[in-house]
Amino acid sequence: MKVAIAYYSQHHGNTKKLLDAVKKLGDIKLINVAECKEADLSAYDVIGFASGIYFGKFARKVIEFSRRNLPDKRRVFLIYTYGVKGNYTKEMRKIIAEKSCVLLGDYGCRGFDTFGPFKLLGGIAKGHPDEADIKSLPDYQFVS
Repeated sequence: MKVAIAYYSQHHGNTKKLLDAVKKLGDIKLINVAECKEADLSAYDVIGFASGIYFGKFARKVIEFSRRNLPDKRRVFLIYTYGVKGNYTKEMRKIIAEKSCVLLGDYGCRGFDTFGPFKLLGGIAKGHPDEADIKSLPDYQFVS
């Protein structure tokens, strides 16, 4: 099974830390959407989108990439890191539905956050994602 994950992980590398663990589960292509705007994903059986949460949703670059590049009728999963727990997948779920794709699941966990007032406090969720967060990653979407 061919798996690709398009991701954005810029500030503290929280999301990339999770993806480095996922990459060990199989032959998975990681696509950094900060460097790549277009990609042919038609050869992939499963496609993931991963991001830190910015202003209550996935990074704009991930949203735009998925709109442009996600083929119809694929199996899709979402991975994200956040400072404060919430419901952050609404826009991505809408794109997935518009493309008649199947959402296999989503996984979110805390990540070190120094945005806005959290910077004054020295950040929140220091040390996250940690080993427990990484061990909690579901692996069903990466194995055939």
